[in-house]
Amino acid sequence: MTAVGDGVTEKRAEAPGAGSASRAGGRRGSATRALVMDTALRLFTERGYDRTTMRAIATEAGISVGNAYYYFTSKQELIQGFYHRISELHAEDSKEVLAAEREFGPRLRGVLLSWLRIAQPYHEFGPQLFKNAADPASPLSPFSPEAEAPRRAAIGILAEVVDGSRIKIDRELRADLPELLWLYQMGIVLFWVHDRSPDCSRTHRLVEHTVPLIERLVELSRLRPMRSLTRDAVRVLSEMIPPSSESRP
Repeated sequence: MTAVGDGVTEKRAEAPGAGSASRAGGRRGSATRALVMDTALRLFTERGYDRTTMRAIATEAGISVGNAYYYFTSKQELIQGFYHRISELHAEDSKEVLAAEREFGPRLRGVLLSWLRIAQPYHEFGPQLFKNAADPASPLSPFSPEAEAPRRAAIGILAEVVDGSRIKIDRELRADLPELLWLYQMGIVLFWVHDRSPDCSRTHRLVEHTVPLIERLVELSRLRPMRSLTRDAVRVLSEMIPPSSESRP
């Protein structure tokens, strides 16, 4: 997600004569934006989300309150910015395994382990985020309309897992499988938030043990005796997935 401030900087760079000075300003703007977010995540972890104010974030970052609001209009927008950061880093980090693997299981395993690797530096912030995001009415919830863009990006990565693999899937399941895999990933994330083992090793083992089960269930969906059961399960689970903005009335 590109901030308004960054967008203004980019537009100025197009003006005649703006050149290197505007590009330098753009780099400074990106650095300041990252500083504000990193400072906010640290304070959310140390003090709690509710007890941290935008003024405190600005003070700790060494910038004015107005400058902090220039990049993020609220704490909620900071969290949405964090979601976007994780989403972008995950997409980039997943490219290697998606390019190298063609089997469904290793592709899914690689993408999930990639997410854990990207998110690990923010693990201490996880409980504070969960405390606020667990409320289904909260805009911080990954199921909220406000989180639709990073949610769709995550589902898009899982769609790549499916579409680029050799696995044979029941045709009715294929269309819904990326969103169902996202629900599975949310379960992994919830386990990770509460995991206090060294380097979250228990979460890594959970991925290693459950991916083969998911792969086997997907393969079984093609068998005639399993089709009815699979399709019924898909209909039930699909009701848990928020509709996209395009499908909302």
